[in-house]
Amino acid sequence: MGGDLTRGGPPGRPDTAGTQTDAAPRPAGTPKAVGIVWALLALNTLGSAGAKTVIPLPRSLIQMATMGALVTAFALALALNLRLRIRPSAFVFLLTLLLVPSVISSVNLEVGYGALFRCARLALFVGTLWLLSRWWDGSLTFVRYHIRMYFAVLVLVAAGLVVSPGTAMPEYYGGRLVGALWPLTPPQIGQYAAVVIGLTVLLVLGRHTTGAGAAVIIVPSLVLLVLTHTRTATLGLLIGLVLAIGSLVPTSAAARRFFAWTVVCATVAAVAFSSALRTWYLRGQSQENLSNLTGRAKVWDALLAAPRTTGEKVFGVGLSDKSFGGLPIDNSWLAVYHEQGLIGVAIVAVMITVLGGVALLRPPSLPRACAIFLIGYCAISSYTEAGLGDASPYLLHLALAASLLVAPAQATPLSTAAVPRRRIPRWARR
Repeated sequence: MGGDLTRGGPPGRPDTAGTQTDAAPRPAGTPKAVGIVWALLALNTLGSAGAKTVIPLPRSLIQMATMGALVTAFALALALNLRLRIRPSAFVFLLTLLLVPSVISSVNLEVGYGALFRCARLALFVGTLWLLSRWWDGSLTFVRYHIRMYFAVLVLVAAGLVVSPGTAMPEYYGGRLVGALWPLTPPQIGQYAAVVIGLTVLLVLGRHTTGAGAAVIIVPSLVLLVLTHTRTATLGLLIGLVLAIGSLVPTSAAARRFFAWTVVCATVAAVAFSSALRTWYLRGQSQENLSNLTGRAKVWDALLAAPRTTGEKVFGVGLSDKSFGGLPIDNSWLAVYHEQGLIGVAIVAVMITVLGGVALLRPPSLPRACAIFLIGYCAISSYTEAGLGDASPYLLHLALAASLLVAPAQATPLSTAAVPRRRIPRWARR
C-alpha cells in the first residue's frame, strides 16, 4: 500500500469509549505482533460456508483453520499482555455481558452442541479484544491493520476471478462475484470492499496517505464491489461516507471540497446513467421479489410468528448458524432475538447507542470520522445481514470503532521537587 497507509500512529494513554482511567499503564508502543492478532481475528470471521471453490475445500478443514486462527490470536495476545493490562471499555463490557444470555440459552442444547462451541468461540473473541484493548489509543493504527487484512482477502478474490472466471461468477448466484479460492459469498465480498473503500477515502481526506497509494486500493475494491451486485454494502458505503465526511466538513477544507464534488458527480451520474443503475440495482428481479427483500420478509414473518416459551423470548434458543427453518435469517436484530432473546436485543441496542453517542460527543477528527463510518455502515447492514450477536466481521468493525473513540488522557505536568533555599550570610549579601 502506498503513502503512509502502512505506518502506525503514535501511542497514547486513553481509555475506551468515553471512560478515562489512570489505572491503565501508558503503552510504550504498539508491537507489530498486535497486527497479526488483528488479522487472525479477521480470518476467524471469514466463515466456512459459501460458494464452490476451484479446489473443493472440506468444511471441516476450513473450520479448523478459522478456529485455529482464533485460538492462536488469543494465545498471541495473551503472550503480548502477560500482565493482563486492559483498558475499561463500555463496548467490550457489553460484549462480555452478551455472553450471559448466550450461555443460558445454549446450555439447553435446543439447537445442539454447536451452540456451546459458538459460545466458546464468542468468549475467546471477546477475551482477545480485552487483551488488545491495552493498545487502543485513539490512533489510526488499527485502521491500517483493518485495511491490510481485508484488502488481502479482496486480492485473493481477484486472484480467483482471474484463475477461474466461471467459478468466481457462477449462475447459481446470478452471475455475482463469489470467492473461487476461499468460499466467500457476494455479501461478504461486498462488505469487505465497502469497508476498505470507505476507510481509505477517509485516510486520503485526512492526508494520511497519498492519492496514488489510495487509488491502488480503492479502484480494484470498487470494481469487486460492483461485480458482487450487493445493494446493502453499496448503500452502507454511501450513507456511512456521507455521515463520516459530514462530521469533517466543519473543520476540513478537503472534506468540504470532496463533499461538494461528490454531490455534483452523483447528480450527473444519476441523470446520465439512471437506466444502467436501475438495472444493476434490480439484478434481474421482479418488483414483487424486490419488495419482500428477496424472500427475507417471509422468513422474518415466520420467525416472529413461531410459538415461543417465556424463557425463549427472554434468553433465546441458543447460538445457531443464523438460520430459521433451514433458511438464513439475514437480519441482525431478528437473529439476536432468535438466539439471545429480548435481553440480547437490548444489549446490542445499548452497544450501538453507546458507540454512536460517544462518537457524537467527540470533537471533529479523522479517527472520529472513521468510527462514524463504521458505526453507520454496521447499522445499515444490520437490516439485511446477521452478525451483531456473535463473533463476526461486524463486531470487529465495531471494535475498531471503539478503539478509535478512546479519549486521550490529559497531559499532566511533571512535578518538580522543591529545592531547599540555601541561607546566605548577611555580609555576603552586602
